[in-house]
Amino acid sequence: MKRTERLVAMSEMLRRSGSRGCSAEKLAGEFGVSVRTVKRDLDALENSGAPIWSRPGPGGGYGLASGGSLPPVTLSPSQAVALMAAVSAASDAPYADLAAAGVRKILDVLDPRTRARAEELASRVWVNAPPASSRAIRSALEQAMADQRVVRIRYTAKDGAVTTRDVEPILFASTSGRWFLVGWCRLRNGIRWFTVSSIERASVTAMACTGHTVAEVGEPPVNARPVHSS
Repeated sequence: MKRTERLVAMSEMLRRSGSRGCSAEKLAGEFGVSVRTVKRDLDALENSGAPIWSRPGPGGGYGLASGGSLPPVTLSPSQAVALMAAVSAASDAPYADLAAAGVRKILDVLDPRTRARAEELASRVWVNAPPASSRAIRSALEQAMADQRVVRIRYTAKDGAVTTRDVEPILFASTSGRWFLVGWCRLRNGIRWFTVSSIERASVTAMACTGHTVAEVGEPPVNARPVHSS
């Protein structure tokens, strides 16, 4: 791992450790370097503006000050390309447009040398992305999920039957290469999985959801996990 990448990863590890912090020995073991190198890296992070604190003695260590902010953006070219590839490969995912806009913002504030290297590396990554569903439909589903409002959909089932349903959105799920809206269907009075590509129309209503939870959906499909999981 190059030093720049190690510094970024180290700052992330410190951020995740919260008020517990990390000892220099733990950081050294994580990154396969000496304690002396860790302390030089911590000095470099602090000099760059990272709000690092240290706590001496047994149980002490290093961490990032609560509420502090990291230096503007310190992604490596590989990390920047990883973000671009992930967003490009998931153009049909919920909030994909917002993710793409976020990546563009990140690229805009990278230092010119890193951005140039990232753009050159990105030219070596090709993606055959699946066609996205209607932007209007996805926007309605995304808004309904974020605001926890009932969404009215026109849906074509596998057998070709077309119905109009009021659905309380609970979660989005991706499995077997397809995206689903999982929600409480008021027509069927139960939780149903709706293939997003089979939704012909969608509109957000003024009706609030009644509080159905992710736990009611049950266990996720094999190999599926919440996107916030590490």
